[in-house]
Amino acid sequence: MSDPHLVLFQWLVAGTPPAPFALFLATAFALGGAWLSAGIVGFAIWKKAADRAYLWIVLAAAGPCAMLSHAIALRLDQPRPFVLGLARAYIDHAGRGSLPSTHASVMFFVAAACLLRPSLRRVGLALLASAIVTGWARIYVGVHFPIDIAAGLALGVVLAGALAIALRLARRLLPAEGAAPATWRMP
Repeated sequence: MSDPHLVLFQWLVAGTPPAPFALFLATAFALGGAWLSAGIVGFAIWKKAADRAYLWIVLAAAGPCAMLSHAIALRLDQPRPFVLGLARAYIDHAGRGSLPSTHASVMFFVAAACLLRPSLRRVGLALLASAIVTGWARIYVGVHFPIDIAAGLALGVVLAGALAIALRLARRLLPAEGAAPATWRMP
């Protein structure tokens, strides 16, 4: 097994038998990491009134991010580790395409979108930590390869950048709140 991708996978996946505490922690994050991230975003929406509209936009954009990731994974149809017999799946999971990880795509998208906004950097760091641990957990429990998580990270970051550009363009093209568009102004 000289393929670096598989060497990294073997280093990160649960051993036989897996360490009980590591398996407990990995299972908790593999199944609940996205919920932890949702809780972090919910808390930020509650506490950061000035950023609420932005956070709702990010959450709305997370849906298309998930759909794109899922569509790519179905199209590429890369088998999961447990389908190939390289690991046991310690959580229930379908065997369809795994590249990119949709969990990673969405979680890294939301984290990156928050990191790009100075007032949300601490929230973004918490979301980034949650995404990293969840990515590790999904490898540990045998449902993803490291490349699946890395591809999800890349897709999420690219889409967060695209959202930032779209919002910047919208700010330039749309009038400020309460201002009349240039075509309505008196000469």
